[in-house]
Amino acid sequence: MAEDSRRGQDEASGAAVAGAWDALLETARRTVADGLVVGTSGNVSVRVGDLVLVTPSGVPYSRLGADDVVAVDLDGRRVRGALPPTSELPLHLAVYRSTGAGAVVHTHAVYATAVSTLVDELPPVHYMTAALGGPVRTAPYALYGTPELAAHTLAALTDRTACLMRNHGTIAYGATLEQAYDRTAQLEWMCRVWLTASSHPTLTPTLLTDAQLTEATARLHTYGHPHP
Repeated sequence: MAEDSRRGQDEASGAAVAGAWDALLETARRTVADGLVVGTSGNVSVRVGDLVLVTPSGVPYSRLGADDVVAVDLDGRRVRGALPPTSELPLHLAVYRSTGAGAVVHTHAVYATAVSTLVDELPPVHYMTAALGGPVRTAPYALYGTPELAAHTLAALTDRTACLMRNHGTIAYGATLEQAYDRTAQLEWMCRVWLTASSHPTLTPTLLTDAQLTEATARLHTYGHPHP
C-alpha cells in the first residue's frame, strides 16, 4: 500500500513537472518570437513545489524538448536533467526565496535595456505602472550571474513585481508564467512609450502623480472581476 501510494505520488509529481516544462518552453519561445530576447539571451523559470525548472545555459529554445528538463532545488542543486542551468540561476533563486513568485522571466528587451542606461526609475507615463507595484526601479549594474546582481535586483524589486537591470535588461515575476510574461511585456511597452515621448525636441512627457497611481491601483484590483 505504502509503495503504491509513493509510486502514485511520483507519477503525479512527474506529470506536474512535465506540464510545467512544456509551459516554460512555450513562454521562453514566446520571448524570442515577440522580440524580447535574441539568441540564447534571457531565461525563464517556474516553481513546482520545492523544485525550480529553468532554461539551460547556451541552448536555443527552439532546440529544447520534453526530455531536456532542467530542475534544481531551492539551494541550486541540480536534481533533474543533464544540461547546465542558466548562469542567472542565482538571480532566479533569490527571487523565489524572497517573494511568493511562481515564475520568473528575465529578458534583454531592447527598449527596457535602453531605458536602464538612462534613468534610475522609469517615469510613470502610464497607469499600468500601478500594475507592477509602482514606478519601476533600475537595479545598479553588476556582472551577470553574480550574488551582487541578485542583491541589487532584489532591492529594486522591493514592493514591485518587475525592475530594470542597468545595462542588462529586465526581470519580472508572477504567480504564473503567463503573469510573469505579461508583466515583462507591459514593462517593455511602457519603456517604449517613455522613450518615444521623451524624444520630442521641445515637449516633455506628462507624468502621473502619486495620487493618480494610487487611484489606478485601486481600480486595477477589481479589473476583470464582475460587479456585484
